[in-house]
Amino acid sequence: MEVLLVGILLLGLYRGGPGVVVNTLIALAVTQLPPLLERDFELPMDPALTLWITTAVFLHALGTLGLPWSDLSFYQSIWWWDHLTHGLSASVVAAVGYATARSFDEHAEGVVLPPKFMFVFILLFVLAFGVLWEVLEFLLTEITAVFGIGTFLTQYGLEDTMLDLVFDSVGAVVVATWGTAHLNDVVGALDERIEEWLATRNE
Repeated sequence: MEVLLVGILLLGLYRGGPGVVVNTLIALAVTQLPPLLERDFELPMDPALTLWITTAVFLHALGTLGLPWSDLSFYQSIWWWDHLTHGLSASVVAAVGYATARSFDEHAEGVVLPPKFMFVFILLFVLAFGVLWEVLEFLLTEITAVFGIGTFLTQYGLEDTMLDLVFDSVGAVVVATWGTAHLNDVVGALDERIEEWLATRNE
């Protein structure tokens, strides 16, 4: 998928599409996070977790491109593409929120997050991030329109925004219900890094 992302980037440069270029560069940067976290922070990033993250950013970048013979991107020509990418991206955000919350629960004094509350926390975390993303989409759409340049993110109206948040919620519910068991290794390694940092700080 990284090789294909490079191909998408080259096609974006050839076509002169700023949205494709920017989104693909961000996707390529995100694909480097798993090996970086594993090498520098010793967080276990198993193939399934790495594939999960890479697939989310790959499908988003591919969605901005579309077919070579069409002026429409997959986001514009395939009605369910936006729903798929939002749900998948939201699941990655939910995983980050879960790992962070578990670490705070273990190490922050006065913070107690019961297991039953974790489901609610993940859902609220993802929805808050989703609202922030929609605001960013709106601002970028307005700013690029003022300056007459191609937009990097596109917002298609209130109905599209509400559907995005619905599928963000779907991704959050999937992780909160079934995905947390697959993140225990990452959470455990993150706890160890925090313990080491706290021990060094107290010396």
